[in-house]
Amino acid sequence: MALKIGMLTSGGDCQGLNAVLRGIAKSLYHMVPGVELYGIRNGYQGLIERDWCELRPSDFSGILRQGGTILGTSRQPYKSMIDKDDPTGLSEKAKTIIANAKEFGFDAIAILGGNGTQKTANLLSENGINVVGLPKTIDNDLWGTDLTFGFDSAVLKATSVIDSIHTTAEAHGRVFVIELMGHKVGWISLYAGMAGGADVILLPELPYDLDSVIKVIDARTNRGKKFSIIVIAEGAYSTEEMKIPRKKRENLIGTSGARLRDALANHIEQDVKLVIPGYYQRGGEPTPTDRLLCTRFGSKAASMIVEGRFGEMVSMQGRDIASVPLAEVAGKLKTIELDSDILVEARLLGIHFGDS
Repeated sequence: MALKIGMLTSGGDCQGLNAVLRGIAKSLYHMVPGVELYGIRNGYQGLIERDWCELRPSDFSGILRQGGTILGTSRQPYKSMIDKDDPTGLSEKAKTIIANAKEFGFDAIAILGGNGTQKTANLLSENGINVVGLPKTIDNDLWGTDLTFGFDSAVLKATSVIDSIHTTAEAHGRVFVIELMGHKVGWISLYAGMAGGADVILLPELPYDLDSVIKVIDARTNRGKKFSIIVIAEGAYSTEEMKIPRKKRENLIGTSGARLRDALANHIEQDVKLVIPGYYQRGGEPTPTDRLLCTRFGSKAASMIVEGRFGEMVSMQGRDIASVPLAEVAGKLKTIELDSDILVEARLLGIHFGDS
């Protein structure tokens, strides 16, 4: 009997999803003659609705550099999979997913997604579904892997925005606040900010002092630099905002960039503009670096399926492609360590992080 392997993409889209699917498929076709590959549409929703179809080798032709996902995607929050009042701890939605996967006879399911997706993947693994996780997120915040696919592509997009803003900022003598994605971590802001020559980078890991940011701008002005580029992560807060209880803090009016722009406008002479590239950062083609990473991740996932190594997530460890148990990944966030070399190096360059 031929192996039945399902594949799904869950959560937010990003560059490289199709490249990973291609890597899995080409490797399995090569290693397992007669393998049956099924594309599960729209993430976990496809498992709930039994919405899948068998794929052919031709379906993977020409998608290496294609953005988005040929399978579609959707968000199914992990909390929707849990019911603490049920003896099993599972919601009806989770029970349906498990029952459908078992009834159809999937021998394994490759699950491409970020934090929430991998938490659900671990839940499925604990309930008898053979899964292999693959670390997808532009945020690069998945614990257990040095890199996630989509990150390099997002950094390129974000850096191109900073590059373009530089010229107009200098021409008009303005201060630009550029708000970048990253959820609760600052990896994109740190990498793109350094690559784009930002003067100030504000991260979720390091609450910023508004007066410190103002002093940086004033010091630049006094040196004849009439413009400044400030990169702020969407999850960043000021030290004053951090004094607000967490649940109320999440209800602050405006985005992190908008709040900073408004605060600066009341304290400095220059015109302050806000730029939010938003979803532009996760659209379009994957970079060559991401294409290579995705292909390697896909090949590794295929090998793990053939070897029967389930309940694990493919990861990058240094230069090597390895794997880590999903149980160790689930619920953990990879943040920027405040004593990391890259932060030290950024400070040596004169980049400020809004701390006194």
